[in-house]
Amino acid sequence: MHTFKNCQRLVIKVGTSTLTYKNGLVNIRRLEQLCKVLADIKNSGKDVILVTSGAIGVGAGKLGLSTRPKTIGAKQAAAAVGQCELMYMYDKLFSDYGHIISQVLLTRDGIEDPIRRANIVSALSELLKVGSIPIINENDTVSTEEIEFGDNDTLSAMVAVLAEADGLIILSDIDGLFDNNPTKDPHAKLIPLVHTIDEKLFSLADGSTSNRGTGGMTTKLHAAKIVLESGIPMVITNGTSPEKIYDILNGQAVGTLFTKEESV
Repeated sequence: MHTFKNCQRLVIKVGTSTLTYKNGLVNIRRLEQLCKVLADIKNSGKDVILVTSGAIGVGAGKLGLSTRPKTIGAKQAAAAVGQCELMYMYDKLFSDYGHIISQVLLTRDGIEDPIRRANIVSALSELLKVGSIPIINENDTVSTEEIEFGDNDTLSAMVAVLAEADGLIILSDIDGLFDNNPTKDPHAKLIPLVHTIDEKLFSLADGSTSNRGTGGMTTKLHAAKIVLESGIPMVITNGTSPEKIYDILNGQAVGTLFTKEESV
Protein backbone atom coordinates (compact mmCIF):
# COMPACT_ATOMS: atom_id res chain seq x y z
CA MET A 1 0.00 0.00 0.00
CA HIS A 2 2.86 2.37 -0.71
CA THR A 3 0.33 4.49 -2.66
CA PHE A 4 -0.77 5.92 0.70
CA LYS A 5 2.68 6.40 2.21
CA ASN A 6 3.17 9.78 0.56
CA CYS A 7 -0.39 11.08 0.97
CA GLN A 8 -0.33 14.75 1.86
CA ARG A 9 -4.06 15.40 1.62
CA LEU A 10 -6.34 12.72 3.01
CA VAL A 11 -10.13 12.32 3.02
CA ILE A 12 -11.58 9.98 5.63
CA LYS A 13 -15.21 8.89 5.55
CA VAL A 14 -16.84 7.40 8.63
CA GLY A 15 -20.24 5.71 8.55
CA THR A 16 -23.17 5.80 10.92
CA SER A 17 -22.69 2.20 12.03
CA THR A 18 -19.10 3.00 13.00
CA LEU A 19 -20.05 6.06 15.02
CA THR A 20 -23.04 4.69 16.91
CA TYR A 21 -24.28 1.72 18.88
CA LYS A 22 -27.26 -0.32 17.72
CA ASN A 23 -29.56 1.91 19.77
CA GLY A 24 -28.42 4.93 17.75
CA LEU A 25 -26.50 6.58 20.57
CA VAL A 26 -22.95 7.74 19.92
CA ASN A 27 -20.09 5.31 20.52
CA ILE A 28 -18.10 7.86 22.48
CA ARG A 29 -14.95 5.77 22.86
CA ARG A 30 -14.70 5.15 19.11
CA LEU A 31 -15.42 8.77 18.28
CA GLU A 32 -12.69 9.85 20.69
CA GLN A 33 -10.24 7.38 19.12
CA LEU A 34 -11.05 8.63 15.63
CA CYS A 35 -10.57 12.29 16.55
CA LYS A 36 -7.31 11.51 18.35
CA VAL A 37 -5.90 9.67 15.32
CA LEU A 38 -6.97 12.36 12.86
CA ALA A 39 -5.61 15.12 15.09
CA ASP A 40 -2.28 13.31 15.25
CA ILE A 41 -2.20 12.89 11.47
CA LYS A 42 -2.95 16.60 11.16
CA ASN A 43 -0.08 17.30 13.55
CA SER A 44 2.24 15.40 11.22
CA GLY A 45 1.67 18.07 8.59
CA LYS A 46 -1.01 16.44 6.46
CA ASP A 47 -4.31 17.97 5.35
CA VAL A 48 -7.26 16.11 6.82
CA ILE A 49 -10.85 16.24 5.59
CA LEU A 50 -13.50 14.23 7.43
CA VAL A 51 -16.72 13.18 5.72
CA THR A 52 -19.08 12.05 8.44
CA SER A 53 -22.40 10.27 8.36
CA GLY A 54 -24.52 9.88 11.45
CA ALA A 55 -26.71 12.97 11.71
CA ILE A 56 -29.94 11.06 11.18
CA GLY A 57 -28.83 8.11 13.30
CA VAL A 58 -27.57 10.25 16.16
CA GLY A 59 -30.67 12.44 15.97
CA ALA A 60 -32.92 9.38 16.11
CA GLY A 61 -31.03 8.11 19.14
CA LYS A 62 -31.25 11.43 20.93
CA LEU A 63 -34.95 11.66 20.18
CA GLY A 64 -35.44 8.18 21.63
CA LEU A 65 -36.61 6.60 18.38
CA SER A 66 -36.23 2.82 18.31
CA THR A 67 -35.65 2.64 14.55
CA ARG A 68 -34.25 4.87 11.84
CA PRO A 69 -36.90 7.31 10.53
CA LYS A 70 -38.48 6.28 7.24
CA THR A 71 -40.33 9.38 6.00
CA ILE A 72 -38.47 12.31 4.49
CA GLY A 73 -39.84 14.73 7.09
CA ALA A 74 -38.82 12.52 9.99
CA LYS A 75 -35.34 12.07 8.54
CA GLN A 76 -34.96 15.83 8.12
CA ALA A 77 -36.02 16.43 11.71
CA ALA A 78 -33.66 13.78 13.04
CA ALA A 79 -30.83 15.16 10.92
CA ALA A 80 -31.36 18.67 12.28
CA VAL A 81 -31.11 17.38 15.85
CA GLY A 82 -28.27 14.96 15.17
CA GLN A 83 -26.10 17.37 13.20
CA CYS A 84 -25.97 19.72 16.18
CA GLU A 85 -24.99 16.87 18.46
CA LEU A 86 -22.33 15.55 16.08
CA MET A 87 -20.65 18.91 15.53
CA TYR A 88 -20.71 19.67 19.24
CA MET A 89 -18.87 16.44 19.95
CA TYR A 90 -16.40 16.86 17.09
CA ASP A 91 -15.66 20.42 18.16
CA LYS A 92 -15.08 19.40 21.76
CA LEU A 93 -12.85 16.44 20.91
CA PHE A 94 -10.72 18.14 18.27
CA SER A 95 -10.38 21.23 20.47
CA ASP A 96 -8.85 19.01 23.16
CA TYR A 97 -6.03 18.34 20.68
CA GLY A 98 -5.68 21.97 19.62
CA HIS A 99 -7.44 21.81 16.27
CA ILE A 100 -10.16 23.98 14.76
CA ILE A 101 -12.94 22.32 12.83
CA SER A 102 -15.32 23.73 10.23
CA GLN A 103 -18.72 22.49 9.14
CA VAL A 104 -19.52 22.05 5.44
CA LEU A 105 -22.98 20.76 4.47
CA LEU A 106 -23.39 19.76 0.83
CA THR A 107 -26.08 18.60 -1.56
CA ARG A 108 -25.69 16.95 -4.95
CA ASP A 109 -27.09 19.92 -6.87
CA GLY A 110 -24.51 22.15 -5.20
CA ILE A 111 -21.70 19.95 -6.48
CA GLU A 112 -23.13 19.56 -9.96
CA ASP A 113 -23.72 23.29 -10.53
CA PRO A 114 -20.48 24.76 -11.97
CA ILE A 115 -20.59 28.04 -10.03
CA ARG A 116 -21.48 26.46 -6.70
CA ARG A 117 -18.93 23.72 -7.33
CA ALA A 118 -16.24 26.36 -7.80
CA ASN A 119 -17.35 28.01 -4.55
CA ILE A 120 -17.07 24.67 -2.73
CA VAL A 121 -13.56 24.13 -4.08
CA SER A 122 -12.56 27.64 -3.05
CA ALA A 123 -14.00 27.21 0.46
CA LEU A 124 -12.27 23.88 1.02
CA SER A 125 -8.99 25.28 -0.22
CA GLU A 126 -9.18 28.25 2.13
CA LEU A 127 -10.23 26.14 5.12
CA LEU A 128 -7.24 23.85 4.62
CA LYS A 129 -4.97 26.83 4.11
CA VAL A 130 -5.92 28.30 7.49
CA GLY A 131 -5.36 24.94 9.18
CA SER A 132 -8.94 23.89 9.81
CA ILE A 133 -10.23 20.32 9.61
CA PRO A 134 -13.33 20.49 7.38
CA ILE A 135 -16.07 18.16 8.56
CA ILE A 136 -18.46 17.44 5.73
CA ASN A 137 -21.90 15.90 5.67
CA GLU A 138 -24.84 15.84 3.32
CA ASN A 139 -27.37 18.54 4.17
CA ASP A 140 -30.09 16.04 5.10
CA THR A 141 -32.28 18.72 6.65
CA VAL A 142 -32.96 20.42 3.31
CA SER A 143 -32.40 17.52 0.90
CA THR A 144 -35.55 16.72 -1.06
CA GLU A 145 -34.56 13.15 -1.89
CA GLU A 146 -34.42 10.40 0.72
CA ILE A 147 -30.91 9.35 -0.18
CA GLU A 148 -28.81 11.58 -2.39
CA PHE A 149 -25.29 10.30 -1.94
CA GLY A 150 -25.64 6.80 -0.46
CA ASP A 151 -24.61 7.15 3.17
CA ASN A 152 -21.93 9.65 2.11
CA ASP A 153 -19.80 7.09 0.30
CA THR A 154 -20.34 8.84 -3.03
CA LEU A 155 -20.10 12.21 -1.33
CA SER A 156 -16.69 11.35 0.12
CA ALA A 157 -15.47 10.38 -3.36
CA MET A 158 -16.75 13.64 -4.82
CA VAL A 159 -15.06 15.59 -2.03
CA ALA A 160 -11.78 13.74 -2.63
CA VAL A 161 -11.91 14.78 -6.29
CA LEU A 162 -12.90 18.38 -5.51
CA ALA A 163 -10.15 18.72 -2.90
CA GLU A 164 -7.56 17.04 -5.16
CA ALA A 165 -6.86 14.59 -2.36
CA ASP A 166 -4.09 12.01 -2.49
CA GLY A 167 -6.18 9.26 -0.95
CA LEU A 168 -9.62 8.31 0.40
CA ILE A 169 -10.17 5.97 3.34
CA ILE A 170 -13.68 4.67 4.02
CA LEU A 171 -14.21 3.37 7.54
CA SER A 172 -17.03 0.85 7.50
CA ASP A 173 -18.54 -1.94 9.60
CA ILE A 174 -16.85 -4.53 7.40
CA ASP A 175 -13.19 -5.36 6.82
CA GLY A 176 -13.29 -4.66 3.09
CA LEU A 177 -14.61 -6.19 -0.13
CA PHE A 178 -15.18 -9.95 0.02
CA ASP A 179 -15.77 -12.56 -2.68
CA ASN A 180 -19.07 -13.32 -0.95
CA ASN A 181 -21.20 -11.78 1.80
CA PRO A 182 -19.18 -12.48 4.99
CA THR A 183 -22.27 -12.09 7.17
CA LYS A 184 -23.80 -15.09 5.42
CA ASP A 185 -20.76 -17.06 4.28
CA PRO A 186 -18.14 -17.83 6.98
CA HIS A 187 -15.73 -18.90 4.25
CA ALA A 188 -15.88 -15.59 2.36
CA LYS A 189 -12.42 -14.27 1.53
CA LEU A 190 -11.24 -10.69 1.64
CA ILE A 191 -10.15 -9.21 -1.69
CA PRO A 192 -7.05 -7.18 -0.74
CA LEU A 193 -6.42 -5.41 -4.05
CA VAL A 194 -8.64 -4.14 -6.87
CA HIS A 195 -7.41 -2.48 -10.07
CA THR A 196 -10.59 -2.56 -12.16
CA ILE A 197 -14.21 -2.01 -11.17
CA ASP A 198 -16.55 -3.90 -13.50
CA GLU A 199 -19.96 -5.57 -13.43
CA LYS A 200 -18.48 -8.75 -12.00
CA LEU A 201 -17.18 -6.79 -9.04
CA PHE A 202 -20.53 -5.08 -8.51
CA SER A 203 -22.16 -8.50 -8.44
CA LEU A 204 -20.18 -9.23 -5.26
CA ALA A 205 -21.72 -6.24 -3.49
CA ASP A 206 -24.59 -6.70 -1.09
CA GLY A 207 -26.88 -4.38 0.84
CA SER A 208 -26.11 -2.55 4.06
CA THR A 209 -25.12 -4.70 7.01
CA SER A 210 -26.65 -2.24 9.43
CA ASN A 211 -30.08 -0.71 9.95
CA ARG A 212 -28.49 2.54 11.09
CA GLY A 213 -26.92 3.54 7.77
CA THR A 214 -28.04 3.54 4.17
CA GLY A 215 -24.93 2.65 2.25
CA GLY A 216 -23.81 -0.85 1.38
CA MET A 217 -20.86 -2.19 -0.60
CA THR A 218 -22.46 -1.05 -3.86
CA THR A 219 -22.17 2.62 -2.93
CA LYS A 220 -18.57 2.05 -1.87
CA LEU A 221 -17.75 0.55 -5.25
CA HIS A 222 -19.36 3.56 -6.92
CA ALA A 223 -17.14 5.76 -4.74
CA ALA A 224 -14.07 3.77 -5.74
CA LYS A 225 -14.96 4.15 -9.41
CA ILE A 226 -15.24 7.93 -9.04
CA VAL A 227 -11.87 8.39 -7.34
CA LEU A 228 -10.02 5.92 -9.55
CA GLU A 229 -11.10 7.90 -12.60
CA SER A 230 -9.22 10.82 -11.07
CA GLY A 231 -6.20 8.71 -10.13
CA ILE A 232 -6.98 8.75 -6.39
CA PRO A 233 -6.49 5.48 -4.46
CA MET A 234 -9.09 4.33 -1.95
CA VAL A 235 -9.18 1.89 0.94
CA ILE A 236 -12.20 0.28 2.57
CA THR A 237 -11.46 -0.99 6.07
CA ASN A 238 -13.19 -1.71 9.35
CA GLY A 239 -13.69 1.40 11.46
CA THR A 240 -13.77 -0.51 14.73
CA SER A 241 -10.12 0.46 15.28
CA PRO A 242 -9.40 3.95 13.88
CA GLU A 243 -5.70 3.30 14.58
CA LYS A 244 -5.70 1.23 11.38
CA ILE A 245 -5.41 4.52 9.53
CA TYR A 246 -1.80 4.66 10.76
CA ASP A 247 -1.15 1.23 9.25
CA ILE A 248 -2.58 2.32 5.90
CA LEU A 249 -0.42 5.45 5.84
CA ASN A 250 2.60 3.32 6.76
CA GLY A 251 2.04 1.19 3.68
CA GLN A 252 0.64 -1.90 5.37
CA ALA A 253 -2.02 -4.06 3.74
CA VAL A 254 -5.28 -3.24 5.51
CA GLY A 255 -8.76 -3.88 4.12
CA THR A 256 -9.25 -3.57 0.37
CA LEU A 257 -7.11 -1.19 -1.67
CA PHE A 258 -8.49 0.23 -4.91
CA THR A 259 -5.77 1.63 -7.15
CA LYS A 260 -4.85 1.83 -10.81
CA GLU A 261 -1.22 1.24 -9.95
CA GLU A 262 -0.14 -2.28 -10.85
CA SER A 263 2.70 -2.33 -8.31
CA VAL A 264 1.77 -1.69 -4.68
